[in-house]
Amino acid sequence: MDSHDVQADLKHVLYTKEQIQQRIAELAAQIDKDYEGRELLIVGVLKGAVMVMADLARALHSHVSMDWMAVSSYGSGTQSSGVVRILKDLDTDLMGKDVLIVEDIIDSGLTLSWLKTNLESRGTASVEICTAFRKPDAAKVELDVKYVGYDLPNEFVVGYGLDYAEKYRNLEFVGTLAPHVYE
Repeated sequence: MDSHDVQADLKHVLYTKEQIQQRIAELAAQIDKDYEGRELLIVGVLKGAVMVMADLARALHSHVSMDWMAVSSYGSGTQSSGVVRILKDLDTDLMGKDVLIVEDIIDSGLTLSWLKTNLESRGTASVEICTAFRKPDAAKVELDVKYVGYDLPNEFVVGYGLDYAEKYRNLEFVGTLAPHVYE
């Protein structure tokens, strides 16, 4: 999908496909450098991280293992409930592994803070976070995020894995959703 397919649903495009790909390549280069000589497990958080995880894995120049996890704290609303449930756990034993959690976006940070603590409790050597996008103004907890693609305004954004009602994830860019779509 491109902007012409959904132009009536968007206020504006924040980051183009090219800008996102460039930033993912920069993050991959830093990750390659930071984990040189180490075995890295990248853990994607479903469903939003699918795009980021695929592009990041392809941009890395070192071997990595991949696994997926699905957690939920939203229930049926658009605001985090604060109660986290594991919907799909990892298939990989984390004992002694360097783990990089890959996310599409960090809003409040509540779910990711819980997830990082949960993974650290499994005997990992290290747990770090990589996110394509972050909303600093929406943060409700202090969360150390080692790799950040772009900071976003506290608006409703879609695209590149980010959705509204399971739509718009397959946009190649990130844009601000027009209020008439979700009000």
